[in-house]
Amino acid sequence: MTLEATKTQAYLDDRAHVFHSWSAQGTLNPVEITGGLGSYFWDSTGKKYLDFSSQLVNLNIGHQHPKLVAAIQEQAGKLCTVAPPFANDARSEAARLITELAPGDLNMVFFTNGGAEAAENAVRMSKLHTGRHKVLTMYRSYHGSTSGAIALTGDPRRWPNETGASGAVKFWGPYPYRSAFHSSSDEQECQRALQHLEEVLMVEGPHTVAMIGLESVIGTNGILVPPAGYLKGVRELCDRYGIVMMCDEVMAGFGRCGEWFAVNHWGVTPDLICFAKGVNSGYVPLGGVIISQKIADTFKDRVYPGGLTYSGHPLACAAAVASINIFKEEKIVENARMLGTDVIGPELEKLKAKHPSVGDVRGLGVFWAIELVSNRETRKPLVPFNATGADAKPMVDFAVECKKLGLWPFVHFNRTHVVPPCNATPDEVREGIAIIDQALDIADSHYEG
Repeated sequence: MTLEATKTQAYLDDRAHVFHSWSAQGTLNPVEITGGLGSYFWDSTGKKYLDFSSQLVNLNIGHQHPKLVAAIQEQAGKLCTVAPPFANDARSEAARLITELAPGDLNMVFFTNGGAEAAENAVRMSKLHTGRHKVLTMYRSYHGSTSGAIALTGDPRRWPNETGASGAVKFWGPYPYRSAFHSSSDEQECQRALQHLEEVLMVEGPHTVAMIGLESVIGTNGILVPPAGYLKGVRELCDRYGIVMMCDEVMAGFGRCGEWFAVNHWGVTPDLICFAKGVNSGYVPLGGVIISQKIADTFKDRVYPGGLTYSGHPLACAAAVASINIFKEEKIVENARMLGTDVIGPELEKLKAKHPSVGDVRGLGVFWAIELVSNRETRKPLVPFNATGADAKPMVDFAVECKKLGLWPFVHFNRTHVVPPCNATPDEVREGIAIIDQALDIADSHYEG
């Protein structure tokens, strides 16, 4: 029997016709997913996985939540689509609920299809509002893969895509474990990172800077939780120089950090919040920008030069309405907060004490990273930055072992992230961490310290 004969038609059609993102097409052997429920999904062979990636850290409400599925079905039976110029009850209610959850005077929502388009429009709004052309964003960040959003991005996915003509300027954010500022404490890291940002503004000319954009908690690039006072300090710099502060909460928002929005941890109100992913767990694509009244008023009598055919799509908005209401009814934000403080945090500290390859653990809510090293004293990463091929093998082997044991991990560079659905149970989370515990023996085998 040939290999092709053992594959399903769905798999064969995928390899013949589906062009996958971020991939060399000839190297792929995708797992065919046929179903999911709650914190689990399964493949075409019947193998079941605990979803510790929440797909792409977007499935905050888990797979196939019955109330959310029913809301989409109900809306489909009522009205499947309507163009953006019209008013629609699903769109209006989604906007109302989102702005009620947002801090301060963020009273308006511009809907997009995802996070990259949200970032693109946040830049456009900021430049038009201020009349300035530069945008400052962090190294070790990700804001999307469209041309403007990838220019904001501070990881290697930007390298083959940037044009160099966007006005985007990078700065170093706080990262106490690998401080760019040689800090010895969180407090020192905060102070030095803010000093660095102010110096970047000085040499770039603050009068030329429209926006400072940052992930409230950096996601794919390491779950980097800012030290106390950092976001407040950025807010003060923006106020001092008339700069728009944008917080990208595409990953960090809607319960992921144990709050509706991660900025709530520090009591900071940005001028713009970009969202997507967890707003309706990607059941139907949706993103957007939550806009302060001051910026919205810029376009009260002036045309905003941007739009999307599917902005505020009723199926997506109905899913957002249902998701937000389910989160409230089932206390999912509170559950995410409890999982972080009572389960994930303590259990990861146990892993750190047990496994020499665990250099650092950090996070909030259900948004955590385990950073793996080959030497704790020097903090040498288990695999190099942006490792590929043989250099990446230790992390590849770790991920393969997780999958073999029934857990689907989120692995990036020398880190594995602990990002289950926000409504996962403590027992499910402990089950996943127990699997990671076993798989870390592979990482330990590469330890050199």
